[in-house]
This record gives sequence, C-alpha cells and structure tokens, in this order.
Amino acid sequence: MDSKEYIASGILELFVAGALSEKENEEVHAMMLQYPEVTQEVLSIEAAILSLTAATASKDTTGIFEIIRQKLGLTETEETKVIPLQKPNSIFRYAGWAAAVVVGIGLVFSVLKTNDLQSEIEVVTTEKEALKDQIYKANSDLTAATDLLGVLRTKDIISVALGGQAVSPESYAKVYWDKKANSIYLDLQGLPEPPEGKVYQVWSLTLNPLIPTSLGVIDEFSTDKDKVFDLKNANESEAFGITLEPAGGSESPNLEQLYTLGVVASNP
Repeated sequence: MDSKEYIASGILELFVAGALSEKENEEVHAMMLQYPEVTQEVLSIEAAILSLTAATASKDTTGIFEIIRQKLGLTETEETKVIPLQKPNSIFRYAGWAAAVVVGIGLVFSVLKTNDLQSEIEVVTTEKEALKDQIYKANSDLTAATDLLGVLRTKDIISVALGGQAVSPESYAKVYWDKKANSIYLDLQGLPEPPEGKVYQVWSLTLNPLIPTSLGVIDEFSTDKDKVFDLKNANESEAFGITLEPAGGSESPNLEQLYTLGVVASNP
C-alpha cells in the first residue's frame, strides 16, 4: 500500500484518536518514518483537533456574573460565595474530540459499507430479473416450437418446396399450408439477407391463368432468429413464389427478382 492509499484508509485518524492496537501503532510509526507525507498528515489531524478544542475553550464570564448580580439586586460590597469550577483537564477534552473523530470515522465506514451492500443487492436484483426474462423467453420459444411442430405434423398439412430461380439459384424455402386454418408457415432459412430498403414478398399463384395474390411482406426477416413465419392464405393456391421488393411491398411481383418458386403437388 502506498502513502496515498494509506492516508486515505482512515487509519491515521484512529491513530491520533488512540484507538489502535500496539502493533497497529508501530505500523503507523514505521510509515511515518518512511513517508514524510504520512507524518505531515498526522500533524495536520492533530492540529485540526487542537483547533476544534481551542474553539470550545472557556471564555471570560466576568461580565456575565456582573449582569446576574444586578438582576439579583446585589451590590458589589455584598459578599457572595462563588464556588470555583475546576477546568477540565485538557487530556479529557482531547479524548472527547478523539472519540468524536472515531465515531465519525465509524459512521463514514458504515455508510460506505452500506452503499457497497446496496450496490451488490441492485446487481443481484438486476441479474435475477435478467434470468427471469431469459427463462420466460426460453419457455415462450419452447411453447411456440412445440405448437409449430404439432401443426406441421398433422396429416392435413401440405408441404411445398420452393427452389432457387435465376436471380439466386442457391436460394430455397419451404411452405407448410394448412388449408383448414387458411394459413401457411414459411421456412425461409435458405434465403439470403435482403439488401437495405428491400423486403421479401410472398405470393399465392394460380397457374392457368397466371394470377398472383400477395400474402404479405416479411418485415422481420433480419431480426428473426429462426426465419420461420406464418401468414394467412385463404386462396386456392396452385403455387407459391417469393420475390424481392421495395420496402412496403408491391402490387404485383417483380419477376426479375423472383428468388424461389414451388408448385403445389396436389390439392386434397
């Protein structure tokens, strides 16, 4: 511990107050011999105590006694007995101030420890809340995954594979169509991240004649971890396609930006 840390520790105030053990006093003396700034700090503490003691020293009360005598109607010739008060020994005054210093230091340490404890409680509380959020999210994700598996495993689900097209041959996707519920689930893990300002738009298609009907845009593609989405579809779809469109979507598909396309194999 260097001199600055030693001075800031509060041990010098306890030393001046006489509240240290013999071993601790010896350690302070050793530090005073090693570091002049430690010695100066001890002298400063002692000077402060002496200054406070001097500020509380007895004042001349002769004038006060004269006023009291006049109030009582006594003359200067009347004999009055005055019992002299003994001045307290200076060592007791010093001891009083020393005790005050010790109490003050104790209060400071107590406040610091209380603040540290409060900070630890706040950290633990924050971590506890974060853990609760994680558990809640995990349970929610598990519930959603279980529900999704339950839907995908029903015999009435139509599975449609969507293959990559000219603009992105490596892309792929899959549609799970629940005709009874008029909804589809999209697994878009095989699509690349769309450029900024662009979104994927999903289309339901009839093939003869070719009529595209928008099922919606995938605004949360970038933020969704699993890349699984659900959309409503009440159409008699014969195929599904996914195009890349400007943010907000388009009224009709841009076939030059057709990323995936898949035909429904059968209509139960």
